[in-house]
Amino acid sequence: MTGEPLGASVIVPVLNEEDFIERSVGAILEQRFDLPFEVLVIDGGSEDRTPEILERLAGEHPQVKVLANPARLIPNALNIGLRHARGEYIARMDAHAYYPPDYIALAVDRFEAGGVECVSGPQEPHGEDAWSRRVALALRSRLGIGGATFRNPTQEIEVDTAFTGVWRRSRLLELDGWDEAWPINEDAELAARIREGGGRYVCLPAMAARYVPRRSLRALAVQYWRYGQYRAKTARRHPIGLRHSHVLPPALVATATAAALGPRPVRRVARLALLPYAAAVAGATTSAGKDERFGDRLWLPVIFAVMHLSWGSGFIAGSVRFGPPLAALRSLVRRDRRAT
Repeated sequence: MTGEPLGASVIVPVLNEEDFIERSVGAILEQRFDLPFEVLVIDGGSEDRTPEILERLAGEHPQVKVLANPARLIPNALNIGLRHARGEYIARMDAHAYYPPDYIALAVDRFEAGGVECVSGPQEPHGEDAWSRRVALALRSRLGIGGATFRNPTQEIEVDTAFTGVWRRSRLLELDGWDEAWPINEDAELAARIREGGGRYVCLPAMAARYVPRRSLRALAVQYWRYGQYRAKTARRHPIGLRHSHVLPPALVATATAAALGPRPVRRVARLALLPYAAAVAGATTSAGKDERFGDRLWLPVIFAVMHLSWGSGFIAGSVRFGPPLAALRSLVRRDRRAT
């Protein structure tokens, strides 16, 4: 690591992002921040036009540096960026998201006020084609976001994890960065470690970032399957991170399986138990924005089912693969008892 210290380092993991990377880096370079900052783009061996675009951007903008990520995984990319970073603050940004121009400045101002270890903004889904538009519509509903409170706050709130975010580099180095055993859910695992040490995560509405969701049902299913698997792993290591909303999708999978394959008496009970879910899906579908395209709203039940069943199946598979998060489940039960 060479050169003078900077105010901030923006770390951007990429892999085959030719459709987004130029706009994303361009928006990052427009950050209104009083101190010098750098943009470290860590490429996992992209096979599209991403390397060509990045080479041109780095040639045009001295702030932009391109680093290689042979492992091709997100936490490895983040740690490569962290090791090369010179900024006092680390801002993680995604290539398929667009951040407000004061994102870094707002975060640093909040750090200076004290009492936080991560500052982030809400994740605002933004569709750019038919399927990302439909998924974004689902993610703007309560049924789509589950218990993710960082998605739509109206004032500063404390959260248990974040969509990307800003940290002090010194703190991330103390923690040895992101755990590379978590190729998925790495931010939630990091957040759990910080929160177990007494650190606070906060979400500021003014830092809201537009996020482009997956562009097909298959990609959405794979994404949520992987999310579910590694949420089970995170909950096993960090019981503090398990929420009620994490338990509902695997319960839905179990109930749907019983409704389809169980003995006749079990099938009857399970089918009755699915009625509240069906009613919730119908309610979320009918209450979707009236100015949204009718065809998009018609797809909502399918999208909800793909999200919830994929996540729930992944959580069950993760519980088998990594071991069931029994301590987290017991902690959840104890929290319920204290609340009553």
